[in-house]
Amino acid sequence: MSKFTTIASAVLGVLALPAMAQMDHGDMQMQGGQPPVDARDPHAYSGGFTLDEGPYALPGPRQLKLADEHWFYGVLADRLERVDNGDEQILAYEVEAWAGRDYNRAVIKAEGDIEHGRLTEASTELLWRHALTGFWNSDLGVRYDTGHGPDQGWLAAGVSGLAPYWLELDATAYLGDDGQTALALEAEYELLLTQRWVLQPAIELTAYGSNDVERGQGRGLSNLVAGARLRYEISRQFAPYVGWEWQTALGKRADQLREEDEATQENRWVAGVRFWF
Repeated sequence: MSKFTTIASAVLGVLALPAMAQMDHGDMQMQGGQPPVDARDPHAYSGGFTLDEGPYALPGPRQLKLADEHWFYGVLADRLERVDNGDEQILAYEVEAWAGRDYNRAVIKAEGDIEHGRLTEASTELLWRHALTGFWNSDLGVRYDTGHGPDQGWLAAGVSGLAPYWLELDATAYLGDDGQTALALEAEYELLLTQRWVLQPAIELTAYGSNDVERGQGRGLSNLVAGARLRYEISRQFAPYVGWEWQTALGKRADQLREEDEATQENRWVAGVRFWF
């Protein structure tokens, strides 16, 4: 095609735009509505068989289901580790299990410490999780703590999800059976160094509404935990890791520990495995 022909075609196209703009689109027949009388019968080549009638029809309720109509389940052991704080070694765990569909599911979250073969501190939550958007969920349920002072029950309400730049966030408010209130904030990020080496920094902040010395709770910001774990994914479902964690008491809780001649900060080395199925 010559340069002159190309230029002429472009000019004619521009000149035709006003005429196209004056077209009455109301007269155009769009897709939908009643088919024309001479339309092809969609069952003409099926021998009269359909999904609901004929020898190939399946009995019972509708057989075809979308993905969000199926039940799924999963178990994630995010932390199963040996903790060394310089004075003693502790076995710590953090496990989450869920069952349900895409929009609604039941969730169990459990974490705690085991010393000398005995469970010394534990926290267990039973939640109903509902999908608010494609990346955020609401959590409603109960929590039960044991080990540090008298046992304590809570009502729980929070949100969890994936923020921009792949930052995982979890914020939960609690109302205790004795009128105590609490707020827990967690954030973590997974940095892929390679396809198998993953660095996972995390931070956790806890606040309480009133002082409870017996349970180790101080009014206001009470505890801060920050650390990082480096894991090697032998497979996507199983990965050993090593890491370091720093924990400090804040505000009233730090004052309580000083009065008891206890340390307000602690450095811990950890080693464990992360797996899911």
